[in-house]
Amino acid sequence: MTGPFERVRLDKWLWAARFFKTRSDATAAVDGGKVEVNGDRAKPARPVRVGDEVRVREGPFEHVLVVRALAERRGSAQVAATLYEETPASVAERARVAERLRSAPPPVLYERGGRPTKKDRRALRRLFDEP
Repeated sequence: MTGPFERVRLDKWLWAARFFKTRSDATAAVDGGKVEVNGDRAKPARPVRVGDEVRVREGPFEHVLVVRALAERRGSAQVAATLYEETPASVAERARVAERLRSAPPPVLYERGGRPTKKDRRALRRLFDEP
């Protein structure tokens, strides 16, 4: 799976490293500013080299990775795990965010029991649609 590449497109590498299920998902994330390479916002075709630092934001979590190997094709999860190394600070921060999310109370949109009435739904829509 991994080969003697000097550089690989960022979207291909993210897909091969199993951060995104499809290449188009990886491309959309890069275009949306969710991925940085060496501290700079990247484009999907940006070449990634061994030793680059890649920062990937997925929801409330942020992965800070160091590229250890390159691959253009998606392999098994075991092979994908060898493509990068996550920094210890990133692992600790993700654990801290996960614990904070676990301990947070669930959001309450409707406090009365049962299904909201039409009047209640309109009030909720006004509340959330207006800035």
